Amino acid sequence: MNSEQDNRPDQEANGDSALFPPVDPFKVGIQGCCPRCGNGKLFDGLLSLKPRCAACDLDYGFADAGDGPAVFVILIVGFIVIGLVLWLQVNYAPPIWVHILLFAPLTILLSLLSLRWCKGILIALQYRNNASEGRLHRD
Repeated sequence: MNSEQDNRPDQEANGDSALFPPVDPFKVGIQGCCPRCGNGKLFDGLLSLKPRCAACDLDYGFADAGDGPAVFVILIVGFIVIGLVLWLQVNYAPPIWVHILLFAPLTILLSLLSLRWCKGILIALQYRNNASEGRLHRD
């Protein structure tokens, strides 16, 4: 195997016949771009996926992030928001309505933004590593 083939993802295993240079899965995931070419858009709206890439015609049928992005978002955003709530309560002891007024919009904003990023990153990593559902191999 030559060095040119070593630097690109396993495209034959993904069923890709076209050659595309490898893209950074974290960069294209955060930008919401195609995991193969890095140019087309991955999302149709806020969180729903497009059926295929407009630039390279990659079918996004393989993409199944499942509950992974939601778990990461709950843990990360929850840690940040609860930390801020505790800090505010200990230092200033405001009434409960101040917490609701400040942290309800912050939680919703952080959750939606980071859920899109996390979903894009996990789909790009899924494509790059040719991840799929586990199957039993029978001879």
